[in-house]
Amino acid sequence: MSETGSDLELVGRTVPDRPRALELPALVVVCGLPGVGKSTVARRVAARIDADVLRSDVVRKELFVDPAYTAAETATVYDELFERAGDRLRGEAATSVVLDATFKTRRRRADARAVADRVDRPFRLVHVDCAESVVERRIAEREGVSDADFQVHREFRELFDPVRRADLTVDNSGSLAETRRQVDEAF
Repeated sequence: MSETGSDLELVGRTVPDRPRALELPALVVVCGLPGVGKSTVARRVAARIDADVLRSDVVRKELFVDPAYTAAETATVYDELFERAGDRLRGEAATSVVLDATFKTRRRRADARAVADRVDRPFRLVHVDCAESVVERRIAEREGVSDADFQVHREFRELFDPVRRADLTVDNSGSLAETRRQVDEAF
């Protein structure tokens, strides 16, 4: 496959019939709009492959006491995610990493792939999607580190570069058991 233009994220197929062998350690990116359940999926993937999870929400709050969510701040957060992931993936004591972040642009997803390439580790892209009505309900009910509300979800929907191909697309509109089943089939 070519590595130009939109082909930067051509990494496999959607919802495989059987799990594809994943050589470990590996870098797995879990991307999607705010509120779709990326953290739920990231935790399940991490449990399946014994990986560390690095969440953009957590890293942002470690770096910025009162986050402003500016473009510069976001760039700093992603740079830090990539640095931490690269550090964990290097050397004989390397461990797998799951990055949990929106990754709204193809460029950010390509940058994550480049991290895996630089340290010669496998890369997987997981896209999480969810019905908007379910997202609205879940955001209203959730507690945690994320500051994203339903209005942020809607704004990002307009800005999110479509994921052309992913190793796995998880529809997180149903039950937790159904979400886990989708992840377990792929990992």
